[in-house]
Amino acid sequence: MAPRANWIGFLRLSLVTCPVALFPATSDAEKVSFNQVNRKTGHRIKYLKVDADTGEEVEAEDIMKGYKVDKDAYIEVETEELESIALESTRTIEIDEFVPKSDIDQRYAIRPYYLVPDGKVGHDAYAVIRETVRQMDMVAIGRLVLTSREHIIALEPLKNGLMGTLLRYPYEVRSEDEYFDGIQDVKVTTEMLDLAQHIVESKASDFDPGKFEDRYETALVDLINQKKSGAIIKPHGKAREGSNVVDLMTALKQSLQGGDAGKATPKAKRAPKKAAGQREMLLPI
Repeated sequence: MAPRANWIGFLRLSLVTCPVALFPATSDAEKVSFNQVNRKTGHRIKYLKVDADTGEEVEAEDIMKGYKVDKDAYIEVETEELESIALESTRTIEIDEFVPKSDIDQRYAIRPYYLVPDGKVGHDAYAVIRETVRQMDMVAIGRLVLTSREHIIALEPLKNGLMGTLLRYPYEVRSEDEYFDGIQDVKVTTEMLDLAQHIVESKASDFDPGKFEDRYETALVDLINQKKSGAIIKPHGKAREGSNVVDLMTALKQSLQGGDAGKATPKAKRAPKKAAGQREMLLPI
């Protein structure tokens, strides 16, 4: 079944407009997930919404939103009041400006989307906008409304399409100063840097996500398949081996002489061609 668009509207650069659809570029749907089950009955656990003081269940129509201002004190907000301030979606991503991609701090990126032409018309205008962004070698910045909130989106060419990345607002990004201020100013010697650089060079490679395997996900699939086949699982804890404490210079030298960095990096096993998940590896019941 084709994925469902999260948003449908128009992409506009000045007077050039085309209909587009926005699809999430990532998914966790294929990951193994668990439900909570009653050990005695095998039935799934169901949660009820109850009053924190009385313990009585509360009907959906009696539940409203509240902003906490003090202990057990809330400013109550009605749904109608929220709807009155909700931004009306113009159903248009208006490109406001173009910026160098290097100017966008990675901390501002939230999640990626694919922006594609919606329907058979508008492909020419879409191509004009895409190639303009590509030729400028910059990122187009626009805004769109999702779930009543306005979001900033950065658009850049990806093959024959456009990838959009939702960006955070400045108030959502914490300053690094409160975390980094306590880091000691250590002088690193040239010899240490040279040794460390040799280690880095021995491990240098091109980024290929196909080389990486979600080992925990694979272990989960194996565990579930074993239990499906009736195998008895014996829990066992693997103690992590401790290492001798050595000084930094000795550790760097040992890494080059006989450590992992001195050895050829083994070729990582490629993940299955379908990168969506490993649910297809589960055995039928």
